[in-house]
Amino acid sequence: MSIPSEQWAQVIEETGKPPVYKKIPVGKPGPNEVLVNIKYSGVCHTDLHAMLGDWPLATKMPLVGGHEGAGVVVARGDLVKDVAIGDHVGVKWINGSCLNCSFCRQMDEPLCEEATLSGYTVDGSFQQYCVANADCVARIPKDVSLEAVAPVLCAGITVYKGLKESGARPGQFVAIVGAGGGLGNMAIQYAKAMGLHVIAIDGGDEKRENTLSLGATTYVDYTTSKDLVADVKAATPDGNGPEAVILLAVSELPFQQASQYVRPHGTVICIGLPAKAYLKAPVFETVIRMVTIKGSYVGNRQDTAEAIDFFARGLINAPYKVVGLSELANVYELMHAGKVVGRYVVDTSK
Repeated sequence: MSIPSEQWAQVIEETGKPPVYKKIPVGKPGPNEVLVNIKYSGVCHTDLHAMLGDWPLATKMPLVGGHEGAGVVVARGDLVKDVAIGDHVGVKWINGSCLNCSFCRQMDEPLCEEATLSGYTVDGSFQQYCVANADCVARIPKDVSLEAVAPVLCAGITVYKGLKESGARPGQFVAIVGAGGGLGNMAIQYAKAMGLHVIAIDGGDEKRENTLSLGATTYVDYTTSKDLVADVKAATPDGNGPEAVILLAVSELPFQQASQYVRPHGTVICIGLPAKAYLKAPVFETVIRMVTIKGSYVGNRQDTAEAIDFFARGLINAPYKVVGLSELANVYELMHAGKVVGRYVVDTSK
């Protein structure tokens, strides 16, 4: 196909300011890179953090955000042998890594000190053509819908990794905090597919209906609950609480509450990254109840392949809404106001 010299993109030109929808040059892939014609890109809360600059990690500026880009390879560097023109791939958070350090050799490439981050330290998928490291793109089967799979490339991979890290086994209970959001919707689906019972925690009747329709066993509304800890424990058969908690919240308080209602010998997995937040748990109770508190980052290349396989087999069907790339700033406003249910996906052709 013919590759244009210019393309439409959403560009953050100044930290804290909304992105500007404008034309920019199309990038050229280096020796180990591919150029992907992005068809659809999911919108993640991380993209909002990148725009606001409220994480203790510098962004490139100007910046094209986005890290859930699904598209088609249209060009490749001279050293790329195992990705072909026409392949369907995903541009995800980890755009590239050294593949040679102690972390990369152990399949922990997200921990690589040289890892590049799509839509944060390198330009991401809120553009029509995106450059990515060929070794790190996600491989997408050609019979899989690109618009539907886009949110899997971050939300899906991230929550799937967190559920694996929790060690929860089929038949056990997992509480998902922030279950009504984009990551939460995915987490419910993966947990259900992994044989887990889900306690969905969020606020409002719309999210109650949404989470229960996706397969949550119980819904706890933090906006109306008079005792959240007691309500979450009561949602388990013996009243001792869930074996695992997946924290996807974007505020600090849920991170302080989780250790109080997780089951003794249970595991709390921290995934959400509220700005300037801290973890706090009582030492005595944490020790005598043998509670584990862990952080879980994004998945590695194997986690990515597994997460996409769950989707390809029809086990994941989380809701999403498609809007034009030109409407990205409006999505950010809804996200900032906490009014997003499910996930937004932008169509780069509009």
